[in-house]
Amino acid sequence: MSDKLTFNFDVDGEDFTSAGQASVQIKRNLRQLGIDSDTIRRVSIAMYEGEINMVIHAGGGTAQVNVCENCIEIVLKDEGPGIKDIDLAMQEGYSTAPDNIRSLGFGAGMGLPNMKRNTDEMKIESEIGVGTTVTMRVNYGG
Repeated sequence: MSDKLTFNFDVDGEDFTSAGQASVQIKRNLRQLGIDSDTIRRVSIAMYEGEINMVIHAGGGTAQVNVCENCIEIVLKDEGPGIKDIDLAMQEGYSTAPDNIRSLGFGAGMGLPNMKRNTDEMKIESEIGVGTTVTMRVNYGG
């Protein structure tokens, strides 16, 4: 694959039942492109965790997935409240999710750590009151 393929998704922040649709679709797309199953698994987990975070904390956002020759780049953007302390947010178990979200089984504080664990590179840019952009890269054999 010499050219970059780009897939764009809107993440609806109003509905938990639609959260995860982008990760399901990108999983199908990557399978059709012949990407190996381990890479697909890692991308799907990172995407799903990111989608859930956007729904819980930011009222939705956008996801862009770039499939390149040797990597898959995921860019998640939202216009939510921003992350006050990124280092703290990266700690397993730390969560700012409200109780009503936790009662649904979400917000256990594993989203960002799982995203990092399943990617080769992850960068978080966040500005309070403006939003957050998370850029992740998963390398593969191409």
